[in-house]
Amino acid sequence: MNPTAHKTARTICYHVAFWTALCAAGALGMYTDRIAHKHEAVYALILREWWVGHLPMMALSSALSLVLARRPALFLERRTTWRVYAGLVLLFMPLEWFFLACADVLLRGETLTLASGWNELTKMGKMTFFSETSWMTGTFVAMVAIGNHREARARSDAFAKAQAENLNLYLALEQQRMLALRAQLEPHFIFNALNAISALVRAGDKPDALAGIGRLSDLLRYALSATQRERATIEEELGFVRDYLALQRLRYGARLRIAIDGDDEQVRRGECPPLLLQPLIENALRHDLDCHDGPGDIRLSFERTARELLIRVMNPVSDYSSPNPGTGLGLANTRARLALLDARASLRTEQQGRRFLAEISLPLALRD
Repeated sequence: MNPTAHKTARTICYHVAFWTALCAAGALGMYTDRIAHKHEAVYALILREWWVGHLPMMALSSALSLVLARRPALFLERRTTWRVYAGLVLLFMPLEWFFLACADVLLRGETLTLASGWNELTKMGKMTFFSETSWMTGTFVAMVAIGNHREARARSDAFAKAQAENLNLYLALEQQRMLALRAQLEPHFIFNALNAISALVRAGDKPDALAGIGRLSDLLRYALSATQRERATIEEELGFVRDYLALQRLRYGARLRIAIDGDDEQVRRGECPPLLLQPLIENALRHDLDCHDGPGDIRLSFERTARELLIRVMNPVSDYSSPNPGTGLGLANTRARLALLDARASLRTEQQGRRFLAEISLPLALRD
């Protein structure tokens, strides 16, 4: 048996069991009442009459339950609810009355014909019609209430799940922000910058030393404020990178050479996550200038298309490994932050001959 058929059969069994228990209680009450009035009574026969008489209710409650299982939001609108109820009154109730009339004929052991069924129907009292209509109405109201309760609970569970997912996403984003900050300004860079500034002070080059301190202060201030924002402009990021490179020149001197292309006005207005460019430049410096004594050859380029902004950082691949390999978090954190920002954003890395390429693809968004 497939899962759908098994679930259908289980639902029907539940409803039959419920109505059977209700019939058993009602038959017991009628049996006790007849015994109290010293009338002849057989409980099994009374229970049979009750059970057969409630077969339409078993069918109705089972059908409504199965319909609500497939379309739980069916009765959320009042107009739809009233339409279904009117349909039951006009179609289901006449069929139920005729069924009860036919059942009475059969329970008496008589031959059932269309005429005998109709005659029995005409003999039914007003209380019987009212009672069966009340049973139908009560069953309908109960099933609608149960269905609406299930739908409300499902929506509540879905809302709670969405809130939990949003909270987890927010926590993950905050964690990535902190990891990104730690990866951007690693201690070795700050120590190298302070050592270079100290050397300038000892050499008596106070103007450059003060300028270095100012740039380092600007870097730290921007990095700390960036963790509180979700977006920055390319122009702000380029300013941060230029301050960063100015401090690195205290260490590398004229060897530090970097070409920046494609940063036109519209590109500079583009938005991106804060602290996006610096880890790419840091990675390029580590695997270029740290691996040899000659001049560097790092290229930072921007390319704007109709839908995306491409940011590329390229550096030579040296035969020697960097004496300062770093923590390895920079590119990994950048990739994770892009995934949290937008499913369309990505970071691609590959080696092209003797050069290493890191390419970021961002959906094009311009700040006014």
